[in-house]
Amino acid sequence: MAARSSAASSRPVAGGGLLSIGQVLAKLSPEFPDLTPSKLRFLEEQQLVSPSRTESGYRKFSPADVDRLRFILTMQRDHYLRLKVIRGYLDEIEAGRTPALLANGTVPSSILVTERRYTRAELAREAGASPALLSDAISASLIAAAETYGDEVLQVLRALVELQRSGIEPRHLRGFRAAAERELGLIESALIPVSRRNDPSSRAKAAELAREIAGQLEVVRSSLIRSALGKLQS
Repeated sequence: MAARSSAASSRPVAGGGLLSIGQVLAKLSPEFPDLTPSKLRFLEEQQLVSPSRTESGYRKFSPADVDRLRFILTMQRDHYLRLKVIRGYLDEIEAGRTPALLANGTVPSSILVTERRYTRAELAREAGASPALLSDAISASLIAAAETYGDEVLQVLRALVELQRSGIEPRHLRGFRAAAERELGLIESALIPVSRRNDPSSRAKAAELAREIAGQLEVVRSSLIRSALGKLQS
């Protein structure tokens, strides 16, 4: 993939139908508010996306590049995957192979699949939730209030529907938000050495490291829950 990336990056383009960095940000920022020009350049440095160049050297992104970026950013945000894992997954797809499902969940089979967005009414309907349950989830800070929602929120709301059937209401889960904020504090502390270097590359590396730490915390949390369940069943 490295050779392919190098060739694509050096190829001059006319610019028709292609997007500048600013246009890519405008297109993807509603879904990924933390996306910045420096992060786009960092992903290019890591050979995850290969925008073409104009004769003046400006980056130009094709629709396929934008779909690829959306896939990469979704895998980071929703599955806490490291970039080298995402790169391996993309290499498998480009080689015409179907990769095995990754350990922390099912991932899309194509980088060209765009995540569906749901209005509040559509979200409740798709999840089989009452409007009251969705309102309670927002009040308990389990779901952030927004104009539209993605598939990850849909999964959360579906889980809340099932929990409600067992007598567990969103208000019983308020502690989850507090626990998440404590974990965020741990991550921020761990990032201090990298964050002190106030340059675009360091900020992008800090964001990648944050996702790696979050993924490891998820492994520990899941192990503790499985261990506790084992005691209940013994």
